[in-house]
Amino acid sequence: MGTLVQATLKSPISFTGVGLHSGQPVRMTLHPASAEFGIWFRRTDVTDRDALIAAKWHAVSESELCTRISNSDGVSVATVEHVMAAIAGCGIHNVLIEIDGPEVPILDGSAAEFVSAILARGLRRSDAPVRAIEILEAVEVRRGDAWARLDPGATLSIDFHIDFADAAIGVQDKSLNMANGTFVHELCDSRTFCRSIDVDAMRARGLALGGTYENAVVVDGSEVLSPGGLRHKDEPVRHKMLDALGDLALAGAPILGRYSGHRAGHALTNALLRALFTDPNAYRMVDCDDARTAQLPGAGLDRSDAPLHA
Repeated sequence: MGTLVQATLKSPISFTGVGLHSGQPVRMTLHPASAEFGIWFRRTDVTDRDALIAAKWHAVSESELCTRISNSDGVSVATVEHVMAAIAGCGIHNVLIEIDGPEVPILDGSAAEFVSAILARGLRRSDAPVRAIEILEAVEVRRGDAWARLDPGATLSIDFHIDFADAAIGVQDKSLNMANGTFVHELCDSRTFCRSIDVDAMRARGLALGGTYENAVVVDGSEVLSPGGLRHKDEPVRHKMLDALGDLALAGAPILGRYSGHRAGHALTNALLRALFTDPNAYRMVDCDDARTAQLPGAGLDRSDAPLHA
């Protein structure tokens, strides 16, 4: 049996846009990296402190409406979940992400533009094996009526439940196995969403300053206010699954197991990873041989798989 080897980009890819919450213009470039490098962010606008930030679960410093990671010098990058989902969903294991501002560009509110650019550029393989996190025992965290859970499973699968009063969203449930490019085909073009009633409250708190009807799905009761309506009738729950994959990617390696989220968000998924890594009996690291290749989200993709919305 062979092994699935680690991958990086063939060449750099740049993106420009504004941060969803900061509203600040930003340029971000994904650079190829060597085997065993992992995933790191570097703030190119920071020169007086350590500008490198590990894209790892223990670096998460704030996770209410987005996922923010920080280093010990207090340098941070916010809203990393969409680009992290694209990286995991396309099978990238090593990349340096340079960014000249405090927040990843929101683009259209989904991961479609990241995915399309990555697939168009292509990947370069190394000779280092991919190691995955195999879930051995159930781990669960709860906050009120919300919960997140990891169970053993041969592949990464995601089950999600949401329940909103607005009829445009309502109750939505979805379950998907992430193998065979499912993230790219089913989830990556689903946009972040919010209720119109919450927009003013968020902006009063200095959030959603870069949000528009073009980079978020805004609903008001039974109405979808964003032009063109929904890309999928269950786009909100699909986006929550996208977020979950991005937050799970902060584990530092692909996960082999079943993730279940019930009204869960960024903070709860991070709390789940923290609970997982405090229990050495709940997981083990495994090298991915040929039999596991098709079980990881990015296996078998090429540029023909690029999403239509990009």
